[in-house]
Amino acid sequence: MPILDKHAFEFFSRSEEQTRRIGMRLGGLLRASDLICLQGDLGAGKTTLVQGLARGWGSLDSVSSPTFVLVNEYRRPDDCRLFHMDAYRLESAPEAAELDIDSMLARGALIVEWAERIASILPVDRLWIGLEQRAEEQRQMNFRAHGLRYDELLSELQADMFGAS
Repeated sequence: MPILDKHAFEFFSRSEEQTRRIGMRLGGLLRASDLICLQGDLGAGKTTLVQGLARGWGSLDSVSSPTFVLVNEYRRPDDCRLFHMDAYRLESAPEAAELDIDSMLARGALIVEWAERIASILPVDRLWIGLEQRAEEQRQMNFRAHGLRYDELLSELQADMFGAS
């Protein structure tokens, strides 16, 4: 687990299941108003990570890629929401602004796949996760925190994953 600096670390996942488990750990730490930004090519593991995030968060709903509907909404028994946006088909940041990101963050946590396409309209404070396919089953995951809440979230995730802070 190379630590890049106090705001970042990288991790190599060796299987889809390991990627899902990392997502489950992170999902268990999410709160309403949290923003998780995912960046990576097709097949990099973004949706697999989101499946784990939703499970760890406590979703009652199954996860699917929202490529054609743009936003999927997952619910939990306590009525909290997890929003899963796919920005791949959005033509511009202003088009994404019409989706009312602020409202989603006010009602729950938001995960954005292909976040780099709309980064200019996203809140500056966020957890950015870059995923890159390294081999058939291996994914390099680069976590970078932007803002105090996300430094704390990253620290909690590292402690949960590695037993240290």
